[in-house]
Amino acid sequence: MAATAPGGAPARLDIDGPSVGRDLAALVLTIVELLRQLMERQAVRRVEAGELTDEQVERVGTTLMLLERRMEELRDQFGLTAADLNLDLGPLGSLLPRD
Repeated sequence: MAATAPGGAPARLDIDGPSVGRDLAALVLTIVELLRQLMERQAVRRVEAGELTDEQVERVGTTLMLLERRMEELRDQFGLTAADLNLDLGPLGSLLPRD
């Protein structure tokens, strides 16, 4: 049984090295994926509003495609799936929209 600190919290945690690295990677990639999706939505809104030149549309599209490809590579590297990055926020639902 683990010792407890004042207030009933565990005095120490049992941390498994490989799972900590994978979990940290999942957290970081979740944040990056959230930002990527927000940027993508903003770009679509700006394109639909006619705020971007054809050159800017092309550049944004290429950048978003490259970022998505890199995210896939990083997920593969850490053995994660897209579903692994979608945190369950309980009654609020999931963090990322389900595509």
